[in-house]
Amino acid sequence: MKAGYVLSGRYKIKKSLGEGGMANVYLAFDLILKREVAVKLMRLDLRDNPAAIRRFKREAISLTELAHPNIVSIYDLGEDNGMQYLIMEYVEGMDLKEYIAQNFPFAYSRVIGIMEQILSAVSEAHAHDIIHRDLKPQNILINEQGQVKITDFGIALATSEYSLTQTNTLMGSVHYLSPEQARGSLVTKQSDIYSLGIILFEMLTGRVPYQGETAVSIALKHFQNEMPSVRAFDHSIPQPLENVVLRATAKNLRERYQTVAEMAADLRTTLSATRATEPKWHPFETLDDETKVLEPLKIATKVQKKKPTVPEKKPETKTKKWSTKKKWLFWGGICFILLLVIFAALSFALSPHNVSIPDLRGMTKAEAKGVLSDRNLKVGKVSYQNNDKYYQGQVISSTPEEATNVRENSQVSLVLSKGPEKFKFGDYTGQSYATVKKKLEAKGVTVLKQNEYSNTVAKGEILDQTLSKNKKVVWDQTTVTFTVSSGAGQSYLRDLTGYTEKSVRDYANELGLVLKVKKESSSDSTAGLVIAQDPAVGSPVQSGDVLQVTLAANTTSSSSSSSASSSSQEKTFAVNVTLPYANNANSTSTGAQQSTTNKIEIYLQDKNHSFSSVYQTLTIARDTEISLPFTLDGSATGKYKVVRDGQVVAEKDNIKDSGN
Repeated sequence: MKAGYVLSGRYKIKKSLGEGGMANVYLAFDLILKREVAVKLMRLDLRDNPAAIRRFKREAISLTELAHPNIVSIYDLGEDNGMQYLIMEYVEGMDLKEYIAQNFPFAYSRVIGIMEQILSAVSEAHAHDIIHRDLKPQNILINEQGQVKITDFGIALATSEYSLTQTNTLMGSVHYLSPEQARGSLVTKQSDIYSLGIILFEMLTGRVPYQGETAVSIALKHFQNEMPSVRAFDHSIPQPLENVVLRATAKNLRERYQTVAEMAADLRTTLSATRATEPKWHPFETLDDETKVLEPLKIATKVQKKKPTVPEKKPETKTKKWSTKKKWLFWGGICFILLLVIFAALSFALSPHNVSIPDLRGMTKAEAKGVLSDRNLKVGKVSYQNNDKYYQGQVISSTPEEATNVRENSQVSLVLSKGPEKFKFGDYTGQSYATVKKKLEAKGVTVLKQNEYSNTVAKGEILDQTLSKNKKVVWDQTTVTFTVSSGAGQSYLRDLTGYTEKSVRDYANELGLVLKVKKESSSDSTAGLVIAQDPAVGSPVQSGDVLQVTLAANTTSSSSSSSASSSSQEKTFAVNVTLPYANNANSTSTGAQQSTTNKIEIYLQDKNHSFSSVYQTLTIARDTEISLPFTLDGSATGKYKVVRDGQVVAEKDNIKDSGN
C-alpha cells in the first residue's frame, strides 16, 4: 500500500513498518483523533479466504477485552475495499529481536525484568482464554522507556492452515515452535510457555537453540533433540536461570510449567542466594510417544542331550462324514447370519444418525450453510436482530445451540446480525457545547470542536454541526465536529461621520452594539447625518458595548417656523429602557436550551420605524439600560416592545415625549 492512501477515509498511510506471515504493518495518521497509529492489513492472498477473514475478525474482537500495560491496544477493526485491517497502538521503539542484536549481552536482572513483563502480558491473555500461538521476539516490542508491548495475540491462528514448507512465511516462527505444534497436535497454553522458554534462551545466549536449512528440519529438532545448555555457552549463567529454560521447554507437557504464573514465580527467585547451589534440572520421564527399542530375546546357550524319541502310536479314529442334510443346515445357517449382518449394517448406514451442532457464531449465512451441509443439516428459519459484537450478516446464535445433538437432516435456525442499532443524531445547534459533549461522549461518540466568532450567539453555544439531525448513526462509531461560538470578536470602530441614522443602526446591529442617538442643531448641510461619535474612531468594541452618535438636526432662520403651530411641530426625544436579564443556566425543563445569555429583540414605532419589524437585536448577560430614539409629528404617539428569548418582558404604548 502506497504512502498517502487514506484507509476508510480516516487513516492516512505514512510508511511500511514490516511484513508478516498473515498481514503487513504500516504507520498511519488518524485524521480524526490526530495521532499516529499502527495499521495491520491482512495480506492480499488471504483476502478471499473466508476462514482466515472470519478468524481475523473473531480474534480481533476478542483482543479488545485485553487491557494491559504490556499488550498493544486495539483501537479499531474494519474493512476497506475488501481489505481487512486492524488499527492498533503505535509503539515507537524496536522489537526484541533487534534489541537483543544491539544490546547483547545484557545484565541478568535486565533479562529477568523483560521476561517478567512478557509473562505478565501472556498471563493476562491466558486468563481470558486467549492463546498467542506465535510468541517470538519479532512480536515483542520495547518502547523508548524500556516498556514491553506484545502484539499479534491470537492472529497467528489463521496461518496455522499453512504448511511448514512455506519457509518464507513460517521460517521466523518455527524457531519458537513447541513440539506439539510441530507434530500438528492440539495447541494449549503450555505451547506459549515453550515459546517463552526459547525467548529466554535467546536473551541469555544471543541465538536460538536449533538451526536448520528448512523449517521442517528445525521443527523436527524441537521434538527430537535435547535442549542445548545455556551454561555450556556461558558458564556464568546461574543454574536456576538455566533450569527455568529447561522446565519451560520440557518435551513432556506433564513436566513443563503448567501455567505462566508458575514460570514467573520460579523466574523471580533465580538470582537469590538461597538457590545458588541448585542442581541442574532433568526431566523425570521420556515422552510417551518416543520410539522404544526392544531388546532381542536371548537364545539358550546350553545344549541339552537329545533323548531318543519313541514314536507314539496314535489311536485310529474314524472320520465321521456329515450327511447331506447336516451340510445344508450348516451352510444355510451361515448364510442366514450373513444376511442378518448385512441387513443390520445397511439399516444403520441408511438410517439418520445423531450429529452435533457446530459453533456457527461469526460466520456468514453462506458459510454456516456449508458447515451444516457437511454434517447433513439444513438451514431453517433465519431472523435478524441488532448486535454490537458481530458485523452485519454474521451469525449471532443458532437454535438448537452449539454442541446440541440432533438427528441428521434436521433444520437449524439462525439469528443474523443487523449490525449495531442506529439512532437519529439530533439537532444540537444553540445548545451548550460542554453539556452536549458530555452527553454524547457518554454514548461513545467522538466529539470534535472548532471555534468561530459570533456577534449574535453567546460564547460556548453550538453554531453548526457536521452531521444532519436526521442522520442515523451508531453512537460508538460516530464522529461529529461542532462549530462553537467564541463570542463576539473584538472590532474597531470605523469613522461614522456622515452616516445616516439608518446606516449607523445597521452597523451597530452587525457588531451587536447598543446604539444611543442624540441630536444637535446645525445650520450647515450635515442635517440628518452623524457629526460625532463615542467611543472615538478606532476604539476596540465587543458585542453589548454602547455606541453613542450625534446627528445634526434640521434648523431654519424663519421666525414663522419658530412660531408655527405646535400641532405641526416634529419632536425628537429618547426614552430610557432597562432590559431585564434572566439566568437560564439552571433550567431543567425537557429540551430547554441552557445558556448564560439572553437574546433581546426590540420593536419600535414612530415616524421612522414600523412596529412590524425588529428595530434592534442584541445579546445581554446582565441588566442593560439603553436609550430608544423617537421622532413624532405633532400629537402623534409612539410605542415599543422588548422580547427576551421569545417572551415579551416590557412594552409601552402612547409615548408622547421623552418624559413619558
